[in-house]
Order: sequence, then C-alpha cells, then structure tokens
Amino acid sequence: MEKQEYTITLYTENSIGMIGRISGIFSRRKINIESLNTSPSEVEGIHRFTILITESEEVVRKLCRQIEKQVEVLKAYFNTNDELIWQEQALYKVPAHVIAEKAYVERLLRQYGANVVVIRNDYIVFETAGHREEIDRLTEELGKYNLIEFVRGARIAIIKESAGFHSKLIQFEKTEPSQEIVENEFLDQQDNVFTM
Repeated sequence: MEKQEYTITLYTENSIGMIGRISGIFSRRKINIESLNTSPSEVEGIHRFTILITESEEVVRKLCRQIEKQVEVLKAYFNTNDELIWQEQALYKVPAHVIAEKAYVERLLRQYGANVVVIRNDYIVFETAGHREEIDRLTEELGKYNLIEFVRGARIAIIKESAGFHSKLIQFEKTEPSQEIVENEFLDQQDNVFTM
C-alpha cells in the first residue's frame, strides 16, 4: 500500500507518562512521528494528542487499534489531510535592519500574514500560521535575508466531519450508563470487622 500523511487524534485521560507510552508504541514499530501536539480538549480532564505520521492506511489502522488498548486512551481517530482543517505555527527572528532597508521583505511578511511579536533594535520576531508548504516557502525566502532563527510548532487539527468528542461521551453515557453507587454495608463497622 502507498504511504501518505495521516493525522492521528487521540483522546486520553490526563495521566503522567502518557506521552512516553504513546511514543513507545510508535518506536517499537519503527514509525517516525513527524509532529506531536498535546493539549486539553473540549472535555474537562480529557487531553487531545495530535500526531502526524507518514504511513500506509493498513499500518495506521492497526496502530490506532493498538493505541486504543491503552487503559487511559478513550478513542483514536486517523484522518488524511483532506478530512481535516489543520495549521502549523512558526516564529521567525529577522535582523531589524533587513526590515527597515528591504521593502520586499516587508511585503513578503504581509503576503504570508505574518504578525509582529517583538521589536528590538537588533531583531524583529514575526509569527505566522499556515500549511507546512507555506511556512517552508516563507522560511526559504527569509533565509536569503539573514534569517537569525526559525521554529515551527506542531500540527493542530480539527476533523471536518466530527461532532466533537464531548457529544460522543454524552451518547455513550446514554447507551451505557454507569452503575449506581453501592455503599459498603461494613463501612461504618470498621472496628468490628477488621479486628484480630
């Protein structure tokens, strides 16, 4: 099967060591993670992982099933780029004199929707968001003008056809409600029950 970019979206409980366990599943299968982002989700106490890999659909499908076997993983989705709305963010540090002297650089930054974050006498920091190709093109152009520093953030993505994970949790609770809490009948008799 042909390899292509897939974005895996995981909903997990917020517990210590999740990143290590999730990345371990990828490394055992020798799958390179190109981008990894974690953040709180729309549901309190639930975190969202957004992972970008290049693999075949069959491998990604098996990988998601394996990840879902982790106790703290509630759901794993995988999508192609066409099924997502996605962005990456980037920061650029450019010498201040380049912006002052070169009108082309200023037009270039406006063309890519870059916003000023910090202005200093020696450099200016810009930020922009877009698809990887756009960020790569801007990076290449700014490289011609003594780009001092560049950093790209991980992919963030929303699934186009998703109603959101919160609605799935509500639906799950309706179909499989939690059992009623049963009080322990011996709880108030602890000295009488647990004596030696």
